[in-house]
Amino acid sequence: MKIAIPVEDQCIPASVCASFGRAPYFLIYDTEDQESRFVGNQAASSQGGAGIKAAQAIVDSRIQALLTPRCGENAAEVIRAAGIKIYKTAGTSVTSNINDFNNGRLEELTEIHSGFHGRGGE
Repeated sequence: MKIAIPVEDQCIPASVCASFGRAPYFLIYDTEDQESRFVGNQAASSQGGAGIKAAQAIVDSRIQALLTPRCGENAAEVIRAAGIKIYKTAGTSVTSNINDFNNGRLEELTEIHSGFHGRGGE
């Protein structure tokens, strides 16, 4: 299964980024072969709609699950429409969150916020 996590840096250990749409990078991790790669988030510098653009990039990457601390409603709609589940991260350690996901300890993200709509937070 391929999962995506918004991260601050292109290295392991990286920290989970608090913002999905404005995260500098996404870690794409394959839970089966344990391979990881980093991709730049082209939406991070967008004037507006960063969450939706980032969500479409996740969909285009054929991800099956997104691990993130929060997500705006417009981005969540795009992600969920593609059949991708969204899980709430616990803390900022990417490695711990991957382990928690693999062991079924992360809960689905149910608290979707209304988004920041051009205010730079998402």
